[in-house]
Amino acid sequence: MSASEVGRRFRNIREALAKNHLDALLVCGNQYSGFEGAIRYVSGFEIVHRYVYALIPLDGDPVVVFPAEARWIGDKRKPWIRDHVWAAVPGEWIREQAEKQGWKRLGVYGLSQVMAVRDYAALSGGACEMVPFDVEFDLLRAVKSEEEIRAVRRSMAILLDGFRALLEAYAPGKTEAEIMAPAVEKFFAGGAGPRMMNIVLSGTGGEAEAHFKVPGERRVNPDDLLLYSLEITGPEGYWVEFSRGISKGPLSARTQRMAACYPDAMEAARRLMREGEPVSNVHRASAEIFARNGFRLGHLSGHSIGATMLEHPSIGEKSTTTLRENMILSFHPQVVDEKGEACLYTQDTYRVGAAEGECLARVPWKMFAGPESGMENW
Repeated sequence: MSASEVGRRFRNIREALAKNHLDALLVCGNQYSGFEGAIRYVSGFEIVHRYVYALIPLDGDPVVVFPAEARWIGDKRKPWIRDHVWAAVPGEWIREQAEKQGWKRLGVYGLSQVMAVRDYAALSGGACEMVPFDVEFDLLRAVKSEEEIRAVRRSMAILLDGFRALLEAYAPGKTEAEIMAPAVEKFFAGGAGPRMMNIVLSGTGGEAEAHFKVPGERRVNPDDLLLYSLEITGPEGYWVEFSRGISKGPLSARTQRMAACYPDAMEAARRLMREGEPVSNVHRASAEIFARNGFRLGHLSGHSIGATMLEHPSIGEKSTTTLRENMILSFHPQVVDEKGEACLYTQDTYRVGAAEGECLARVPWKMFAGPESGMENW
């Protein structure tokens, strides 16, 4: 990461701290896939195991705080934050630092989902108020720089390389895991490392059951529908997501009705991914097309994405954020039938544009039956 990009990030963080009357920001990250990215974003450190904190004061030098048992886990030469502390209980060290500096308000990213319980207990016993700062932190990093966008495009190139390998491996008689395996090999070789979450919706008779699962030992039939959700990063740590349907057999009648909605629904959403557009309008444009055809969405239709897999804002009917150019969005509407038995799903990653969104995967929305000519152009 360039020095100018690192400087931009710290300027934005400290402006947000001052605006919200905070003395410092505590960024939490752990090994759980998708939740390690905030630490890498602010420090350059790549979490290999356990968890890490970055403490960024409004005034003064930042520090990375490791649990003592993680001293030999992860390459400590990589972070651009050079001040490192190994604490028996990191929360106790951070509380003591806050008391020493006379801090009154500590912003925390990851307070509800990421912070270790022992550290929360230590910090909550101190005089410094912990202020949840997830939304504010995500929004200040939501608009990506040109350097970040190049990294996102690189991640997508790696993902599509894996999808091509998956299509080439696809054959009835293989297990769901065997079909997935060549894609994972491409992902790891491209620099994703452990930062991937590849799951699947699948079923037989031309439709997929309405729950995600890990690809396993189930053998695939010719009329099975496979919807692999491919979610990875590139070597710079930026997440992208992608999915298309795969089947050699005919789709069921209700899956065909769902599939007929998708091209218009995805295009309606893409056109509204533009500067100044309320993000709720993106969700509504897609959801209304499905609703007119008798289908509901299974959950939120997407979210902002970056160095952390799930960033604010979410894309939903009640989302209040206004889009800005160069935000990166994962848009993944899942349609579930009225009985909750079958579903259809797709996933694409977009760049918010000045006038409309840019889909970062040039892959047609269709059902695939295996490798096809023209895949090299994706």
